[in-house]
Amino acid sequence: MLLTQLETPVLVADADIIQQNMDKMSEVLEGKVLKLRPHYKSHKCAAIAHKQIEMGAVGITCAKLSEAEDLVDSGIEDVLIANQIVDPEKLVKVAALAKKCRLTVCVDDPENAKALSAAAAAAGATVHVYIEYEIGMKRCGVTSPEKYLELAKLVVALPGIEYEGIQAYAGHISHMITEEEREPKTAENARKLTELKDLLEKNGIKVRAISGGSTGTALIKAQQGVYTELQAGSYFFMDTTYGKLNNLPFRSSLFLMATVCSKRDGLTVLDAGVKSLGVEQDDPLVVKLDGTPVECEKIGVNEEHMKIWDPKTDLAIGEKVLIIPGHCCSTVNLHDNFYLYRDGKVVDRLAVSARGHSK
Repeated sequence: MLLTQLETPVLVADADIIQQNMDKMSEVLEGKVLKLRPHYKSHKCAAIAHKQIEMGAVGITCAKLSEAEDLVDSGIEDVLIANQIVDPEKLVKVAALAKKCRLTVCVDDPENAKALSAAAAAAGATVHVYIEYEIGMKRCGVTSPEKYLELAKLVVALPGIEYEGIQAYAGHISHMITEEEREPKTAENARKLTELKDLLEKNGIKVRAISGGSTGTALIKAQQGVYTELQAGSYFFMDTTYGKLNNLPFRSSLFLMATVCSKRDGLTVLDAGVKSLGVEQDDPLVVKLDGTPVECEKIGVNEEHMKIWDPKTDLAIGEKVLIIPGHCCSTVNLHDNFYLYRDGKVVDRLAVSARGHSK
């Protein structure tokens, strides 16, 4: 089937560019201390997670318990939930899931650590633990080395859970445009983490892993040799937000294909809107099927339509175009599946198996 025979709006991905992006990430990490633990939230597709494991990923990162359950149900054996799980009913589920795989969960609070320990011990399970360190994101995490050490001592002493290392995600650095901006801030965080690791190990606590990072800091972290796990997700698909960054070797592979449904007086309207396209970050970019950018003075996105204002835009009613999302992760979560294509032909359809898994 030809790509253009798909009904729009429809999510599609270039199979060759996906492979190139995966190969590039393998090249970046080859021979480095840093290993890939890709984030599931970007593609939410179990089939892709298995491909990433086949290509050397040490495990998969996810944001939610429900995503972890989807991964384990598909046969993934090493899963990190890079968040805190505090609901008592969810802790019971975490303990049960930990009997099916090697499961790691983040904590940043003594009472949560005790509750996780109790649930794991009651189930006869072992839950591995990263203690999250607040590294500048101003979100979750322990805020000082002294508090971290205190919590680490508690975690080490509790039954049913096993301390593994440090979760330190600096998402506030990920989208800084130039490497000249990203590098010094990433270096400063690496210094803080090295000092924290030294403090812990001087107190007899082994730090087996330092996990975090993103597509935007992958190249820098690979060279620094401090982080051991990279939680990059967007490298696989990319989007216009990451596309602005310099010195990244990854290309856009994910597109929402849409059709021109109306045209008049310098206004071109597409049949795709916020119900099929994530727009909460940077603006999307419209290109023709051959990759040529579509001229836009301004765009607007409604529920079911995208509006392009530019009198020079030469698209015809019925013509199909490709939209590079502003944010690949939120776009994927709007679709049940996406189509892989090569040379204008559909070659596969993959299920977004964890679509809507937000609990």
